[in-house]
Amino acid sequence: MSRFVIGVIGIVLLVAFIYGGFTKFANPFASHFTVYADFSSANEIKQGSYVRIAGIDVGTVTSIEPAPGHRQEARVGMEISNEGLPIHEDATVKIRPRTFLEGNFFVDLMPGTPNSPVAPNGYTFPAPHTATPVQLDQVLTSLQAGTRRNLQILLSVYGGAVKQAGPAYNASIPYWTPAYKYTGEVTHDLLGTRPNDLGNLVANGATVAGALDSHPENLENLITDFNTTADAFARVNTSLSAAVAELPRTLAAAKPALTALNDSFPPLERLATALIPGVKSAGPTIDVSLPFIKQLRLLVQPSELRGLTSDLAVTVPALAHLAEETIPLMSKEVRPASSCIANVIYPWSQLVVPDNNFTPANGFPTRPVFEEALDFLPGLAGESRDFDANGSFIRVLGGSGSLTYSLQPGLLGQALSSINGVQPQPPPGGTRPPLHPNTPCETSTVPDLYSPSGLPPNQIQTNLSAPGAATRFQASEEDLIGQVSKLLKGEGLSQAVSHAVPTIAQLVGGKP
Repeated sequence: MSRFVIGVIGIVLLVAFIYGGFTKFANPFASHFTVYADFSSANEIKQGSYVRIAGIDVGTVTSIEPAPGHRQEARVGMEISNEGLPIHEDATVKIRPRTFLEGNFFVDLMPGTPNSPVAPNGYTFPAPHTATPVQLDQVLTSLQAGTRRNLQILLSVYGGAVKQAGPAYNASIPYWTPAYKYTGEVTHDLLGTRPNDLGNLVANGATVAGALDSHPENLENLITDFNTTADAFARVNTSLSAAVAELPRTLAAAKPALTALNDSFPPLERLATALIPGVKSAGPTIDVSLPFIKQLRLLVQPSELRGLTSDLAVTVPALAHLAEETIPLMSKEVRPASSCIANVIYPWSQLVVPDNNFTPANGFPTRPVFEEALDFLPGLAGESRDFDANGSFIRVLGGSGSLTYSLQPGLLGQALSSINGVQPQPPPGGTRPPLHPNTPCETSTVPDLYSPSGLPPNQIQTNLSAPGAATRFQASEEDLIGQVSKLLKGEGLSQAVSHAVPTIAQLVGGKP
């Protein structure tokens, strides 16, 4: 570079350095902390005015504009340096004059107490936390001619009332002692029971007063409405006195109720906490259900279900009558049958017959009743077959044994091997268990399939050589031939059977 270019660059850098040193222009690379405050009046504050904490400059005013939604308030933006941080949310902001004769205003910032949360960047202090100075013209305009005249009238009328009602005024003095006594107790109690109670009361009172002052129209309406309310109370003072007399009993009843209500708040809070996930999922659930609701609306339109309902309107009375007539059937017939099946028959079908002679160890599988009860079906299925012994043709196979048993009076039976016992054991006298047809099935107990083993039937020794035995055997032989002939109705087959019967008879009689 030439000496001229180097000289120009040096002059520019020198000018910038001197300007920055005297004007303290903002660093464009620095991060700025900005807060806002709403004032009832900007009060001659200007951009560039200082913001001070305890008289020390910690920032400047950067903007002044109307507060959103409030035509009578101004929002002042302030840029605070690191020396003025942190600022808490209970901070107060006031506009003050630098001289007694006013002019050259600045913003006086009190950063608040450490117990309050720290104000974030961009925080706005509401009007109750701000204040503007009382200017001399406001003091002078407070006592205008109308105000001075009203004050004169007030003092004159008050003096006349005191002068004319002097005895009454003097008579009221003894009653002042209790009033001032209790006022002193109340004033003492205002100190509180813990440190800073009175300070907190004053601070909160200032907040309430600031809120009332920020909305003068609402305060005026409050006073007007209170006047109307007081007038209404005065008109019904008798009823109001009676209501006040009932107040102690009301409070006595309300305290337990409020205590119970206070005790219910913790579980209510836990319930509300538990409901938070459901409330959060309610939105997506509604979004997902909207297509279903749309389809449901289409389904109930006149061309769909609504039209079908109109067509079915004539059948609804008949269906209602049918439903009414079905109730006795269900209660008197279907319900007992269902109860019988569910409580008696089904449990019985799941039982297993307890028999030690037929066990899996002996080669007999153990099966429930509902399986064993269907063993006859294969035989029925093969009833019409003619290629084996299960076909439709009747075949006779005669057989006997050498052992004869008396099964019951007049009934005999023969077996090839001796009978060791019977199961189930025959009932005494050969009678069947009693039958109770009028007892509901659903009240019956599940049958017990266990039965003890009984003694075998009496064995009878047969003797064909006894007198008359051959005659009875011949009569039995002829009767057997006649019955078989009638059954088969075939002459040739009948003769073949006739020749076979003696052999069968010999086997029955036990002969070789």
